[in-house]
Amino acid sequence: MPTRTVAVGSASGLHARPAKLFVEAAAKQPVAVTIRTGDKKPVPAKSILGVLSLGAKQGTEVTIEAADGDGAQAALDDLASLLARDLDAE
Repeated sequence: MPTRTVAVGSASGLHARPAKLFVEAAAKQPVAVTIRTGDKKPVPAKSILGVLSLGAKQGTEVTIEAADGDGAQAALDDLASLLARDLDAE
């Protein structure tokens, strides 16, 4: 299963608007994606409640994992790039 670790770039972390934007982007991916912080259980990246439950603040490293399949690496690239940006400033 391909994985990518990235630090959350949004000033407010993965809360409210940044989480919504991430979940919307994850829902558009051609493969299933999960996200986790530290030792927490992975949650579906398409679940707003799951993403919010991570409590990821700015600078928190999160790991995103994509199911094997066509588009898995591209999905991770897109989502990692999104997480690294300050979505509050956009």
